[in-house]
Amino acid sequence: MKRTERTLFRLGDEIAALDQAIHLAREELIFHDHLNDDAQRDAAVSESSIDRSEARETAGDVVRMQAHIAGLEKRRAKLDHKRNRLLDRLAD
Repeated sequence: MKRTERTLFRLGDEIAALDQAIHLAREELIFHDHLNDDAQRDAAVSESSIDRSEARETAGDVVRMQAHIAGLEKRRAKLDHKRNRLLDRLAD
């Protein structure tokens, strides 16, 4: 097997792993969104400093998870671009 073909298989495996990681991270984001919604509602209704603190924490969790997903998607896009270049090279 040629080096380019081995690289393509490796890239495919890496992309599949990233797809799985993105899927799991999106599911976790849904969980954090639900927690954040509840915390924001509690903070708005209760006047408690503990509820406000928890609302800030959960909002931060959502932002961090969104940034994590964006990073994974960026890595996946780079690998996909690299894979497409290699496929174009093979087609020539």
